[in-house]
Amino acid sequence: MQVLNRIWQEEVVILDDTKTRIMSAAMKAVRQYGLEGVRIQNVSELAGISPGALYRYFDGKEQLIIECFTYVDRQAAAIFEHVKFNPIAMFTDPMGSVKGLWLPYFRFWTSHPDETVFYHRFRDSAFFPQYDKQREVDYFTTFLGMVRAFKKAFPSLDVINQDLLWLHVLTSTVMYAKYVVEGTLPNSQETEDTVFQLLATGLSGYLKP
Repeated sequence: MQVLNRIWQEEVVILDDTKTRIMSAAMKAVRQYGLEGVRIQNVSELAGISPGALYRYFDGKEQLIIECFTYVDRQAAAIFEHVKFNPIAMFTDPMGSVKGLWLPYFRFWTSHPDETVFYHRFRDSAFFPQYDKQREVDYFTTFLGMVRAFKKAFPSLDVINQDLLWLHVLTSTVMYAKYVVEGTLPNSQETEDTVFQLLATGLSGYLKP
C-alpha cells in the first residue's frame, strides 16, 4: 500500500510539472505570436509534447489562457505575503512605505518577461472584462489588508475611487515593466525611481493623516 501511495504521489508531481511546463510554454507562445495568433500547436511544440497530450490537461486554448493568467496573478499576489510591512512607518515615511511594498512587485514583473507580456496582453484583451467579473481574487487578501491599513491611517484616501486608484497603480506597474522586458526602458535603478515617482505623484497628496 505504501508503495502504491508513493507511485501515486510521484505521478501527481509529474502531472503538475507537465502542466506548469505547458503554461510556461503558452505564455512564451503568446509573447511570440500574440494572444489571438497563438495556436495549440505552437504551445505543444514549445512544451515538447504532442497536442493530444496537451488536451489531457486543458480543454482548449481559452481554458489554458485563463489558467495561465490565474497562475501568474497568484504569483504576483504572493509577493505581498513576503514583504515586510510596518504600519507605524506609514506615519513617519508614507511614500517610503508605499515604495517598500511596490518595488518587490515591480521587480517580480521585470524578472519574468514572458509572464509580464502575457499578463499585459490578457488584461488588454476583449474577453478580459467578462472574465474579470467572475474570477475569484481571495489570494489578494494580504494586499487588500495593506490597503485597508493605509485607508485607516490616511482617511483622505476615501476621497478618491479606490478601485480606480489601485487599478491604476497595479496595471501601470505591469505596463512599465513590459517596457523594461521589451527593451524600451532600461532595467535600472533610475527606471525604478522614475516609474515610482510617476505612479506616486497622484497618491502623495492623499497620504496625510
